[in-house]
Amino acid sequence: MRILIVGTGYVGLVTGTCFAEMGHTVVCLDIDEKKIANLQQGILPIYEPGLEELVRRNVQQHRLFFTTHYEEAVTSCPVCFIAVPTPSRDDGSCDTSFVEKAAASIASYMPDYRVIVNKSTVPVGTAHQVASIIRSHTTAAFDVVSNPEFLKEGAAVQDCLKPDRIIIGADSAKAADVLKEIYSAFTLDHDRILVMDTLSAEMTKYAANAMLATRISFMNEIAAICKQVGANVNKVREGIGSDSRIGYSFLYPGVGYGGSCFPKDIKALIAVAKKAGVDPLLLQATHEVNTRQKTVLSRQIKSYFAKRGGLKGKTIAVWGLAFKPDTDDIREAPALNFIHDLLQEGATLRLFDPVAMPNAQKMLGASDNLTWCRDECEAASDADAIALLTEWKQFRLVDFKPIIKNMRKLAFFDGRNQYDPIKMQTKGFDYMSIGAPDMTHDRVD
Repeated sequence: MRILIVGTGYVGLVTGTCFAEMGHTVVCLDIDEKKIANLQQGILPIYEPGLEELVRRNVQQHRLFFTTHYEEAVTSCPVCFIAVPTPSRDDGSCDTSFVEKAAASIASYMPDYRVIVNKSTVPVGTAHQVASIIRSHTTAAFDVVSNPEFLKEGAAVQDCLKPDRIIIGADSAKAADVLKEIYSAFTLDHDRILVMDTLSAEMTKYAANAMLATRISFMNEIAAICKQVGANVNKVREGIGSDSRIGYSFLYPGVGYGGSCFPKDIKALIAVAKKAGVDPLLLQATHEVNTRQKTVLSRQIKSYFAKRGGLKGKTIAVWGLAFKPDTDDIREAPALNFIHDLLQEGATLRLFDPVAMPNAQKMLGASDNLTWCRDECEAASDADAIALLTEWKQFRLVDFKPIIKNMRKLAFFDGRNQYDPIKMQTKGFDYMSIGAPDMTHDRVD
């Protein structure tokens, strides 16, 4: 089938490429001419494991194309996916203006029946709104389908090729059958397709992200209590995760969630609830706990160094800048809050991330107090402490001998509870983590 994907960000580019990998002919459209020119040359706008190879292969095999021209693309593709950004407005509600513009552009060139599929994360009722926009621009027949994405950055390709479930929100059996045909290659081993109405499909996306974000904030609040009463959240996590009703997923304490989805979608769902006359107490608490959690590591460091002359003039190595491993995405990344807090205290920061450095440099700009390093070892050179913000795999089994040799002082702040506290203390570190007792040598310089 010939498929149009409007938008070449994380969702659009991954979805389009995976459709092509499954044998469809896919045209990816974006109004950003530079982005399309780069894609035509094999230069991707995002980092996602495995994606570059798939793009290159499917372009070479003439299944994947890139364009800025709506008329040609819409005319040749009977199914049009909308996968454009839906950022937050100042009040937290979802800005659907890009979706609306894409819908109007598609409608302007529809020669006959088209299935318009909304892949972007949008408020409940957007499919009906899109239908109204299309109806105002064309007399051609059409159906609008809600087909929310469930892609995890860093694992988006695998999530797309081997989905847990495929949600099809359709008020037309004909449109639902078209989507089933598109996804048939993704469900050969067992049926993962759930068909429902468009309103329920739109709500499913928000509800899924809200549930996951709530588990993270819940665990971080438990970690805060553990820290104060002397319990160890790592043991608590094992204890509750072993309950089959709870499980271990999204129960890891840390420095808070970030990225392009959870923060935006929680705020948008709060706005949807308030507009509907519902007081979203739990959702608001999830957001507030996460906002507080993004400062937990900087507060630990301030407290630690308050007894050691303060942070002014101290050098802190920062390991990890992306909001999670295996992505270059720094949107809403806890590392940004951390860096801002420490710079205000007069600290000097030495930064390293395996992938996200270019994006971080664009956002943070130049500063005499920021040094961009080639690896974690260089970042720790002459540092008074190391702070782990992103749990990249290469940080798991670090050879600490050369690192310790070149550090000025030995303190380690583990924002992801990645290391064994006793082993770190044995190496000579004062070791602090999230929700567990500090392992220090009780020395104050």
